Amino acid sequence: MTNDEIIAAIKESTHSKIKVAIVDIDGVLRGKYMHKDKFLASLASNFGFCSVVFGWDMVDAAYDNAKITGWHTGYADIEAHIDVSTYRKVPWEDDVPFFLADFRKKDGEHFPVCPRNLLKNVIVEAQELGFSPMFSQEYEWFNFMKSSDEPNEDAVEPNAPPKPLTSGMFGYSMLRASENSAFFHDLFELMGDYGIPLEGLHTETGPGVYEAAIQYAAVLEAADRSVLFKSGVKEIAYKHNVLASFMAKQSSDLPGCGGHIHQSLWDANKKNNLFFDATKADHMSDLMQHYVAGQLHCLPYILPMFAPTINSYKRLVEGAWAPTTLSWGIDNRTTALRILAQGEKSARVEHRVVGSDVNPYLAMAACLASGLYGVKNKLKLNIPKTIGNGYEEENKIKLPSNLFEASEQMKNSKLAKELFGETFVDHFTGTREWEWRQFGKEVTDWELKRYFEII
Repeated sequence: MTNDEIIAAIKESTHSKIKVAIVDIDGVLRGKYMHKDKFLASLASNFGFCSVVFGWDMVDAAYDNAKITGWHTGYADIEAHIDVSTYRKVPWEDDVPFFLADFRKKDGEHFPVCPRNLLKNVIVEAQELGFSPMFSQEYEWFNFMKSSDEPNEDAVEPNAPPKPLTSGMFGYSMLRASENSAFFHDLFELMGDYGIPLEGLHTETGPGVYEAAIQYAAVLEAADRSVLFKSGVKEIAYKHNVLASFMAKQSSDLPGCGGHIHQSLWDANKKNNLFFDATKADHMSDLMQHYVAGQLHCLPYILPMFAPTINSYKRLVEGAWAPTTLSWGIDNRTTALRILAQGEKSARVEHRVVGSDVNPYLAMAACLASGLYGVKNKLKLNIPKTIGNGYEEENKIKLPSNLFEASEQMKNSKLAKELFGETFVDHFTGTREWEWRQFGKEVTDWELKRYFEII
């Protein structure tokens, strides 16, 4: 549909309200229902959205270190711009119209810490180089039985999670999928109706774990699909009395939840996949090798964009289906970058550091910007290819092991500021430092179990 056709459809809609949302720094949807008349007027003049969405964390606690907004600015409104091309109908809400928005400064320039704008800026750079980035994301997540309004109320232990939707470690289980078939089918069908077509949906190893692969698209659309998928899964789950969790690591005894990003560069007409070259080793074109080299070079300095929470780093441990080093390999799931380049149409890089707890706009911006850095600088792929078990390689560079270490490395990195601008890097790393400080104040169950009686 053209923008004019979308606007005409809204005018003719029987709905009196429109759902509009933006995405905050943590990847959480923040939005409102707008009266149709207000919405149509906002298409011409934009509308004000409280800047507090970039001045507080995911649980609405106000940052004490934010410069972009805060008590010192009075939390003034930011101008929000509705992107008409994101039009969808929410099938589980009587097809109410839905749109995404991003932010503008008063002079019309992009608001520098808006995640969607950050990705759009990197896309412009890719297009100027003659590339069409095509991306997709796949997610693993846990599903629990929601037996009360308070998820932990029925647990045997006070702070234990609720009961998993299914028991046992049944990856790719047809039996477990059929056990909750109404929920399973709703996820697949309703997501398709919502404009988020799934390539596949199956159970993953772990109690109540599902995995979904979203069909690939141009990178901005891929990020839109990704963020709406996470929110949509939770909303559909509520309808089935299920609690869906995209936390990266639920238990030290179980594998974590990945949010792997698949990526390729095509020509301007989207006719040719520029990552494929049948004459090269492993069919990796020179462009693909530069791209992979750039991602490996930049990864230690932008890791919080792939692993943004305290919990993210509990997933990045050896032997848990997540990478721990700067590494790459051909169809190798123990490396940071898994290269799949055997098919002309399907040649791509899978970034396996990414967890299910990411902000998709930031993670995809980080993938694309770091890859383009390697292309522009013609970086050589000097890190040897991993063959076999990457966890056993002792000569590989280890990734930062916690959020504080990773955030400090990004905060002090000239490279990160070159890729994303000083304003964004200062704000984003400040929010990660805040997250670390909030964790540092808490007394955990581990501490109580270890020290309460014995010490």
